[in-house]
Amino acid sequence: MNQAKTERFPRLTSVQLLAEEIPKPNYDRHSLKIGIVHFGIGAFHRAHQAVYLDEILGHDSGDWMICGVSLLHCTTRDQMLPQNSLYTVAERTERGDSLKVIGSVKEVLFAPKEQIEVLKRLADFQTKLVTLTISEKGYCHDPSSGKLLKKHPDILHDIANRNFPISAIGFLVAGLDLRYKAGLPPYTVLSCDNLPENGKMLRNLVLEFSEIINPELNQWIADQGCFPCSMVDRIVPAVTENDKLSIAQQLKCRDEAAVICEPFRQWVIENNFACGFPDLQSVGVELTEDIRPYEEMKLRLLNGAHSTIAYLGYLAGYEYVSDAMLDSTFLKFIREMMDEEITPTLQTPPSVDLTHYKNVLLNRFKNPGLSHRTWQIAMDGSQKLPQRLLNTVRAQVLHKRPFSKISLAVAAWMRFILGVDEFGKAIEVRDPMSERFKIIAFETGILVSKKIVFENSESYTRAILDLTEIFGKDLSQNSLFCTQIQKTFTRLLKNRSTLSIENLIKHDRLE
Repeated sequence: MNQAKTERFPRLTSVQLLAEEIPKPNYDRHSLKIGIVHFGIGAFHRAHQAVYLDEILGHDSGDWMICGVSLLHCTTRDQMLPQNSLYTVAERTERGDSLKVIGSVKEVLFAPKEQIEVLKRLADFQTKLVTLTISEKGYCHDPSSGKLLKKHPDILHDIANRNFPISAIGFLVAGLDLRYKAGLPPYTVLSCDNLPENGKMLRNLVLEFSEIINPELNQWIADQGCFPCSMVDRIVPAVTENDKLSIAQQLKCRDEAAVICEPFRQWVIENNFACGFPDLQSVGVELTEDIRPYEEMKLRLLNGAHSTIAYLGYLAGYEYVSDAMLDSTFLKFIREMMDEEITPTLQTPPSVDLTHYKNVLLNRFKNPGLSHRTWQIAMDGSQKLPQRLLNTVRAQVLHKRPFSKISLAVAAWMRFILGVDEFGKAIEVRDPMSERFKIIAFETGILVSKKIVFENSESYTRAILDLTEIFGKDLSQNSLFCTQIQKTFTRLLKNRSTLSIENLIKHDRLE
């Protein structure tokens, strides 16, 4: 019904259609050239990096327009192509939306159908920066070790068809190969995904791949390539038809590519570029020589807490993060987990007041305007757990400190991937390893006709903990960790999530 209401508005195709009060690009989009190729032009990129670039272009005439590349789906291209790549960002609070039309994206390519065009962009001397938000699973790597999965189907394809790649790693190396042969300098490759030391990890993946196909190219990349680490932060929930209608009513235009986000944003980048970069600092991006304190702070406090809320909250019946955080028990649990089990593992960045940072985080989580679904955050947990929760556990185990609250988060993930919630309803588990989870549940007998068999909980947890691509050999073989997870999971089945949280708050143990 709302889709029909939205369609009565004209499509956003030009800033000339917009009312004067709507902020819009104040630069000549047609004359400026593309300087950035971005893989993974989803909602996060459009609400984060593209917004920063829009502001830079607004006060500087540099050629830093963006070519967005979709690797898996043509949806974003099909949304943006009829709109001349214009789209709206709606910053949302409980008081309403603040709209701005963004113009920094010049074109969008769908890689499976436009391989040659993507490679031409990468090879163009004008391209100086290649950025990525392809999610953790897009790197075709082992999350626990950071190594390239050389038997991944996409990697096997790209090794055999190096000039017709399908993976991000394959495209990066093919583009660098074209520049190497043309005598051009390499472009800077900047990962903007939530991975520890993402630049170093991506560099290693590119070098592993290039070593297989061309040792000389491999050496050139090793000598001249730049892969800065970065930390990005902004909460960007999925857009609904109601959101599109609300935006259309304000714009007086229909925008199929609109994104919703919170007002907060942050971007920290390691100062390591190969051949120039836009004036990022002028719009609040922080350049640093050491990214690790920033990324660990964000990955463990924000992302770790977010995943905890997602799994425990979903199991408890909360659809949105803000719903869970309005529950005083949930709020207290997350605050204590941050203070007692995460903060001791952090080296605080020099410019950050950690207490203030945590208070801001909790307020961001409580923002009822965002409607950030717990299920959305819970997706791809096998790829997210190592950096969001398990590295924190490693630090706590190393220093013989407690990790009971993080254990409950890990146990909640193990419970979530069974595919049945605490009320007997089916869970749609979206994860690269979902089929393996189903096999483990069947073989261990923990799930029979969608009912939990409590007696088989220990064999199930042992089988999950043996997945070294998630837990690594160190945690899989750590008796303290494994024993605590097994006990926590069994008691979670018995007590359910809300009671388990209450017991941990009251007694710092699961009853």
